[in-house]
Amino acid sequence: MKHTIVDSESVVVKLQNEDNLNSTEIITRNLPTTTTTTTTNLVDKDIKSIDLIEAKISNRISEIDHENCLPNDEDSFFICDLGEIEKSVSIWKNYLPNVQPHYAVKCNSNIQILQKLHGLGVNFDCASKAEIDLVLSLGYDSEQIIYANPCKTNSFIRHSEKQNVNLTTVDNVHELYKIQKFHPNCNILIRLITDDSTAQCQLSTKFGCDLNVAINEILPVAKKLDLNVYGVAFHVGSGAKDFTSIYQAIKDSRELFDKMYEFGFDPKILDIGGGFERETFADSAKMVNFALDKYFPAQFVQPRQIRFIAEPGRFMVANAFTLITHVIARRDLPQNSNNVNAMLYINDGVYGNLNCILFDHQNPRIYVLTNKNQLYYKQELTTTTANQGGYNFSVWGPTCDGLDCVSSFVKLSKDIQVGDWLFFENVGAYTSCASTKFNGLSTGETETLYVNSNE
Repeated sequence: MKHTIVDSESVVVKLQNEDNLNSTEIITRNLPTTTTTTTTNLVDKDIKSIDLIEAKISNRISEIDHENCLPNDEDSFFICDLGEIEKSVSIWKNYLPNVQPHYAVKCNSNIQILQKLHGLGVNFDCASKAEIDLVLSLGYDSEQIIYANPCKTNSFIRHSEKQNVNLTTVDNVHELYKIQKFHPNCNILIRLITDDSTAQCQLSTKFGCDLNVAINEILPVAKKLDLNVYGVAFHVGSGAKDFTSIYQAIKDSRELFDKMYEFGFDPKILDIGGGFERETFADSAKMVNFALDKYFPAQFVQPRQIRFIAEPGRFMVANAFTLITHVIARRDLPQNSNNVNAMLYINDGVYGNLNCILFDHQNPRIYVLTNKNQLYYKQELTTTTANQGGYNFSVWGPTCDGLDCVSSFVKLSKDIQVGDWLFFENVGAYTSCASTKFNGLSTGETETLYVNSNE
């Protein structure tokens, strides 16, 4: 199944033609051997993963006595396939071998995930004191952390100095005065604004400065304050779809690097941010490689010892998590009620682990896990008829807020009843990290069970 996206090959040809370069050379130069983005290559679970997850689910729900269980025994839970984390890192290293990933801890701060990523050579992007402390509590070196928050609390800056976290981002001159006062030896990356209008979550509405501000305001003040300007950072938005913004951001970054040299700075790092997804990674990585090859070629980078880093979050973890939810109530509706036969109420929702619907603009697909005591996990994922049945529902979370709607319309393969289970795939990013205790219906901590399809 091919994704509908901007094809970076055709974009690359267009950009090269604009610069009077040879388009044939551009298509083939410095690109991975895989030239198409398919869910089979980068996203789909293999049969081993499906079998392991199904067995883990079956064991877990078979332990529950719905007639006599204790409160919270029927709570929703996650299954995490650590093999998918390993797969994500492997894909990254294959497509962007020269870019050191710093995992965005805010995306999912699960301890086992952090430990797995660290073991695979991944560093960390932290945005707060708590995230810095979490990473350091695991025994990892402070040099593996970038404090990637352009607008920081004074006390957090002092804390980063105390903990020897010596790399951060800024996008305004006021931040420079704070750093000069509280952490004057910190290495600074200037964060540039990007065009993230097509991204799933736009960040340039809040962070990033344009080239004019960077060159004419930030660089002079940083020079006056004797601060260490160490490079450039940008972020094209979480879940980016238009990869021409990557090209433009890297082009702008080179211009800013050149200006830094004119000011007497010695920049060493280009941070290409995050926004990457497994579904479109072949194409986004292709654009990154092309733009780096053009604006940061080896003959420029090597003598200056410039390094490339990035801040992937959802790319690393989204596909590793499956959420299992229990149907706690059903309300049948009259005929012709917007073609919805019944309202289903589950024990998780937008105030819980499905907050991604509101905050992250996700639309997670709903699958049937059980019906009439039969398990359908593997069947739902491996047949083309899943979600094409004749049973139309709306699905709601457990809170007393009418906003807590998981889906206003979904077509499921079975006539779901109270006591059945539903599941959601690819929900490892920006889900559990923003779960709340609203209405007292959640402890704020969701149980996670683990498998590893790579073992």
